[in-house]
Order: sequence, then structure tokens, then C-alpha cells
Amino acid sequence: MALRITQLCSACDACLSECPNHAITAGRPYVIDAAKCTECKGYFDTPQCLDMCPVKGAIVSAEARVG
Repeated sequence: MALRITQLCSACDACLSECPNHAITAGRPYVIDAAKCTECKGYFDTPQCLDMCPVKGAIVSAEARVG
């Protein structure tokens, strides 16, 4: 399972250096490479991008649909 970044992303860069798998690429919006994203399993108890993101709803489960 992977996470994805929504249009709510403010491009603050908080997530870029936190990803242990370097799965996040800067852009508008930023993009999480599903092939690299492990949701930090094996590194941390929780996904670091979610912990560091200041915008609620900017990072969601890849299965989540935007309404």
C-alpha cells in the first residue's frame, strides 16, 4: 500500500527529507512513487510524511478518492 499527495499540498517541502525511501518527488502537486512507498514500515511506526505534513488531507491513502 502507498500514500498519495492531493491538490491540497502547499509544496512546503516538509515531507521530502523525511521519506526514508526517497519516494517523494517535488512538483505541483508533489508525487509519491507507489513502487517505493512502504508507508515507512521497517523504518518508523507511522508514515513520516503524514507526521510532518502541516496540511490536513494533503497526504492520503492511495485508495482514497477525492470527492
